This record gives sequence, structure tokens and C-alpha cells, in this order.
Amino acid sequence: MQNVIRRDVYLNRIIGKMENGLIKVITGIRRCGKSFLLFNLFHDYLIENGIDEKQIISIALDDDLFVKYRNPDELSKYIRGKIVNSDMYYILIDEVQYAITNDELKNPETIKLYNVLNGLMRLRNVDIYVTGSNSKMLTKDVLTAFRGRGDEVKIYPISFKEYYSFVGGDKSDAYEEYALYGGMPLVLTKNSDAEKVNYLQALFTEVYFKDIAERYDIELPDVLSELTDDLCSSVGSLTNANKISNTLRTVKNIKVSSTTVSNYLNYLVESFLFSNAKRYDVKGKRYFEYPSKYYCTDIGLRNARLNFRQQEETHIMENIIYNELLCREYSVDVGVVEIMETNAGKRTKKQCEIDFVVNRGLKKYYIQSALSVSEQSKLETELRPLKSTRDFFKKIIVTKTSMKPWTDEDGILHLGLYEFLLNENSLEL
Repeated sequence: MQNVIRRDVYLNRIIGKMENGLIKVITGIRRCGKSFLLFNLFHDYLIENGIDEKQIISIALDDDLFVKYRNPDELSKYIRGKIVNSDMYYILIDEVQYAITNDELKNPETIKLYNVLNGLMRLRNVDIYVTGSNSKMLTKDVLTAFRGRGDEVKIYPISFKEYYSFVGGDKSDAYEEYALYGGMPLVLTKNSDAEKVNYLQALFTEVYFKDIAERYDIELPDVLSELTDDLCSSVGSLTNANKISNTLRTVKNIKVSSTTVSNYLNYLVESFLFSNAKRYDVKGKRYFEYPSKYYCTDIGLRNARLNFRQQEETHIMENIIYNELLCREYSVDVGVVEIMETNAGKRTKKQCEIDFVVNRGLKKYYIQSALSVSEQSKLETELRPLKSTRDFFKKIIVTKTSMKPWTDEDGILHLGLYEFLLNENSLEL
């Protein structure tokens, strides 16, 4: 087994943005490997490509050694003092929120750090990379603070392909382990199941919830907790703030307004714990305001939150496919197709769902996720929405098999799950 998990996809994205005149902002859920990517993998890349160590200025503002430089003025003096000639200098700053005060957050125009970095960019021989996330300033806010000068690189937990390249062995065994414990990097350093469980559960209580509670002054922590449980339990199911508010009131006897629930939903998404997939009318070419679907950023976190009690393979597989599509930089919606049905001589309209409507640039794909289609009736149910789009965009069904890719007489590509996850070009087959 290798000692280092290679994050080549993200490393190459950073490399592709080098010296582009913008501040590279590394975003993603806490503990997904942003700092390691920047301070280890990217740093090593620079050294291997002939950059002198003196040209790399690394500053970890959460480290006691750099406390002094949380003052933007001192930070500026330190960096400028390191720039002694016309060579290109690479500035790597971790946890930039430590250099921003709460008062500044209320009025971003006053953020000194932005002015410092903007001033450094005028030197023309600096290339700046920053990360930042915690209760004081979530990474989304960091990106906003560098309005117009920020270039985002989104980092996600380890994909199955990254995971498998690290652990090797039987693909199906590796997938089952991944579907249980997910892809938070430090999970792979834990030796026992108990250690993995404890680590994932602690992330929620000791890291994520504390961040959100402090950042947004959460008045109803019990509601935040119940809401998180509900989203984890119902991944891939349609929901909205009103529905959740009603459920909390009738099932949990917790009275909370839909407005509060909506705000808390936004906080969970902004913290990168969940992603929101909107419903899209394929034929009408419009979005529905609600309901929508929420998916967990990491399936291991989802399982840990539910104490590993709910292991619905269908929903877990759908969530993993959704996350993989995001990792590949696709935009992902939930498709809705209206179909006419005849019952007892009466024609009625019925809405059918396509799991994912996927876009990147000018390309569009329709994707169905199905655990198994061994029965003909199940296969027809899954294929019907795809056939009903009446357009020429590529249509794909992913099933939990090891089969080779093949295309049926209707032009629909049938992909095995492992082929889809391990082949980054699988949608082009």
C-alpha cells in the first residue's frame, strides 16, 4: 500500500491555474485534504520542477509560529521581506480566516487581508494560493472576500478511484468498504472499524457543528441536529423546508418555522456538508422552485451520523454517483419528464424522474442510477424516462455490476458501477 494518497486530479487543476494573475482559493469541506494538497503535493511539485525553496513562502496561520502574521500588516511585511529579486514567488497561505476579524466580516469592504493580497499581486512576480475554513470564516466567505480576483479550486473527499488506487485488491470489496466509511482522508489511517466510526462521528460534533453554531449564532442546535439526521436519512429523496418543518412538528414535536429550517439548510450547504440538486423540467427547460434533493458530501459521514443503522444500497450508490459527477466538475440536476399514460381509456399526465441531468460546457447527459435491473419490468421502469426525453443527448444507466459497457437498440449506454467510477471518461464510451 502506498503511503500517500495521490490527488492528481486536483493537483493538475491547481497547476493549470498557475501564474494566471488571480488568487487561487482552495475550497471544500473541512478535513478533506486542502492543506495537504497545497503544502505537500503542490509544494513538492514546485520543487521537482526546479523552483528554489526560497521562492516558496509557506504560512500556516493556524500554527503558533505564525501568530504574529495574523495581523495583515505584519503578514504583508513578512511576505515582502522574502521577495528579494524578480524571480517568481509562490505564496501559500493556510487558514486565511485567522487574518480577518469578526467586525471585518460584517463589512467585507473593510477586510485588510484582501488589500494586502491585492497589493502583492501588483508586484507581478507573485503567485498566491490560500485555503480557509472554520467557524470564524467558512471557505465560501473567503472566496467572496476576494471578489473579482479569486479563482476557485473545489476539493472533495477522496473519490472511489483515488481510494481504490490507494488500497487495491478486489474492486467489489473495496467499494463495499468505501460505501460504508467514505472518503475522508484520515479514515484511511485508522486501523480498526471502531476508530473509523469514532473519527467520523467526532467530525460532526467536534468540528462541523461547532463551526456552524459559532459562525451563524445557531439558536436552536437541536433543530440543526434533527435536520442533519433527516437529510442523512433521506438522501436522494425530494424535500423542502415546509415538509421538514411539518415532519419535525408531527414526529419530533419540535415547533420550528419553515424559514428557520430554510436558513439551517443553507448553512449546511455553505459548510459543504451537503449539496443541493434542483429539479429540472427536461421538456419545459425550466427549474422547479421546490422540492429538491440533498446529497451528503461524504457517504461515510452520512453513515456515521446515522450510527450505521440505515444502509440502503440504492440511496448510497446514488449519492456516490452524484458526488463523483461533482468531482468531475459537472453541474448536476434532477430531471423531470412528463409522460402521457392511458388507464381505463383515460389519458393522464405523469411526471417521471431522471436521477441526474448532467452538464459540462455544451455537453449534456441523462443518467439513471439503478442497483439492479435483472427483472425486465424494473429495466423498463428505469429506461422509460430516458426514452421519453425525445432528444438526442446521451442517455446512460449505471447498475451495480462489473459488466462491460454496451449500448442497446435505443442508443442507451449501459455502464457497470465500477467502470463508471474508475474510468473518468466513462460517459464518453
